[in-house]
Formats: sequence, structure tokens, C-alpha cells
Amino acid sequence: MLNTIIHGEPTAKPPLVIAHGLFGSGRNWGVIAKRLSDERQVIAVDMRNHGSSFWHDSHAYEDLADDLAQAIPDRADVLGHSMGGKAAMVLALRHPERVGKLIVADIAPVAYGHSQQHNIDAMRRVDLSRVTSRADAAAQLQGLEPGLADFFMQSLDMKEKRWKLNFDALEGNMGSILSFPEVSGRFGGPVLFLSGALSNYVTPEHRDRIKALFPKARFAKIPGAGHWLHAEKPREFEAAVRAFLKL
Repeated sequence: MLNTIIHGEPTAKPPLVIAHGLFGSGRNWGVIAKRLSDERQVIAVDMRNHGSSFWHDSHAYEDLADDLAQAIPDRADVLGHSMGGKAAMVLALRHPERVGKLIVADIAPVAYGHSQQHNIDAMRRVDLSRVTSRADAAAQLQGLEPGLADFFMQSLDMKEKRWKLNFDALEGNMGSILSFPEVSGRFGGPVLFLSGALSNYVTPEHRDRIKALFPKARFAKIPGAGHWLHAEKPREFEAAVRAFLKL
């Protein structure tokens, strides 16, 4: 079972399950999850090979989707970002009875050509033996996109001097993580593809593919936000999620 962080108490509304992206964890979503829990229970998970969840050699999206299905109490609305968005999409396609509404944050059901290997290499190069604070570790992370060093620091266990990321599994499965599996069927429930206006992860060229799998898909963009839209524009992101869940 996945490690979960529970915000709020069960209500008459379905809970909201949040699946984070690559190199993240459920705690990255703490502020947004806590705020959204004023209307329903929110369950933020640590995906396998991340955070406090179990490690496994496989990191296929079918496995990630099945992990999420086990974390859902009967039926839930689901929000997934990036890698978590792909896992959430596969969950909806494989287990449609478990998903009410689906929110996919800045990702499409397609393969991408870029790699995240350079970020794994950067974290591997950090000499944890001479790290006494997260600032020490961040200082060793050079040449990353703005904000990534601080984001990665949230996956560093300072007490045990180790990364809470299974680099071997993520590296070995990078091809699968960047792709999207061939999944039969369609999900007929409401879906919101919520993207950053400055991001190129979801483009007009992806819409036919999205509509083929999710015929009720809606599309929205958050102005001034890139791929990390929930961190860059948290209030706007929260407002968009609330509005969709109330439909």
C-alpha cells in the first residue's frame, strides 16, 4: 500500500486523491491539500519509489494506477500532476468505477522526447557525507531549472542522509515514465486538463488523442504558469480545481 497523508475528515462528498509528479511526494501538496480539505477529505499519496512508500523495480503506469486504486476508499475524485497525471489517467481507464471526476495537471496521454536523467545525475552527485543542512545539499545542485533544487530538497532525509527516491528504479524505467501505455477503453466521466499557459506539455496537437480516451475532457490554462503550475500559481490552481469539482 502507498503511504498516504490524510487531510480533513470524510464528508458526504467523495474524497480527493492527489498523485504527485516525478521526484515529488505527497507532502509537496500539503498547503493545497489542506486548503481543499475544508470541503472534503483529501488524500495525498506518495507514489511507489517516492517518499515513504515502498520501493519496487517496476515503475510501469499500469502498476502505479493499480497502486492508486488500492489507496482509494471505494470511489474518489482524482488529481494527478505530470507523472501522477499519467498514472491517474491510466487509473481512470483501467478502473473507471473507482474514479468520479479526474483532474490532469499539465500532462497529456502521449510520449515525450525529453529525459529527466540529468536531474537524477545531479542528485546522485551530491556528497551527502559533507551535508549538514538542506542548504548544503542545494549548493551542490548546479545548473538546474529555477526552483528545482528547493523542490528536490523535500525528498532528502537529513536524519538518515539519504534520498527518499529510488534512483535505480526511476532510471531503469525512465522510458516508461516518459511514454504512455496502450490502454484499451475510454473513461466517460468528467475530466479537466489543467495546464500552465507557459508550458508546452499539453498542446492543441494532443487534443484528438485526449478526446479519444476522455470524450468529456475540458481544457483550461492558468496564465503565467509553467509546468509546475500548482507551485507557481497555487491560489489560481486551487480555484480552478474547486470550480471543476463543484460542476
